[in-house]
Amino acid sequence: MLRFCLFIFLTSQEEIKAEEIALITYVIFFTLVLLGAFVVFFTTFQKRKNLLLIQNLEQQKRFDETLVKSQQEIQEETLKHIGRELHDNVGQLLSVATMQMNAVKKVVEDNVKSKVDNASEALKESLSEVRALSKSLNSDVIFNLGFNTTLENEINRLNKTGLLDVSLNVEGEASYFQNQKDAIILFRILQEFFSNTLKYAEAENVFVHINYQPEALHIKLEDNGIGFDINEIKEGSGMTNMKKRAEIIEAQFQLDSVLEKGTSLSIIYPYRAQQD
Repeated sequence: MLRFCLFIFLTSQEEIKAEEIALITYVIFFTLVLLGAFVVFFTTFQKRKNLLLIQNLEQQKRFDETLVKSQQEIQEETLKHIGRELHDNVGQLLSVATMQMNAVKKVVEDNVKSKVDNASEALKESLSEVRALSKSLNSDVIFNLGFNTTLENEINRLNKTGLLDVSLNVEGEASYFQNQKDAIILFRILQEFFSNTLKYAEAENVFVHINYQPEALHIKLEDNGIGFDINEIKEGSGMTNMKKRAEIIEAQFQLDSVLEKGTSLSIIYPYRAQQD
């Protein structure tokens, strides 16, 4: 009888243990299922979140690019209008003044002819400067002349002012470069550099090196001015505008400056197809 009771007791204990093991197994399985579901949900959530962030960044980038392009187009139209006004109105007035001065020179006395000659020469130089400036502002003229000729004209104009001595060195074949719309933007970047050099650099010389390579156009500008601290460039400054323009045409842009030693600008423009 004792043995029988003992047998029943052991059997009951084994059944209880089996039920406990089954219950523990079920709990572990259920926990693993919940954990797996949570991991899948969290991973899916993170992927969707990252995808939305990427889409938002891409949309913001496209918006910024569109905004910059719109600003550039507005600026180009404004510069074009100013260029036309200079050529048609101011240029015309200077032409008339030059002709009148030539007429005066024929009737004045000899003792004042030298003064009239000086005034006439000043008018001619002013007219030449206005015409050169109007060409550099009008994107249609830049488009028709091409990058090299436009840059040469701008350098000649700057050298005539006597404020800067700009030298130009060109290597390679310009035939690699076909996109004249990008040429206008590149020229505006160089114009901005020249303008900032005149305003702030206190430089005497600017060296311009153009290298047409088969895959890209390499541009290097250097001045011997006082330099500045790159970290102090303010948003919206001319230097920032140059960088934004470079981004539009997918060009590499590197601006370096050392106090008391000067500023240099390096641009690598990968040739892009002509765009409508």
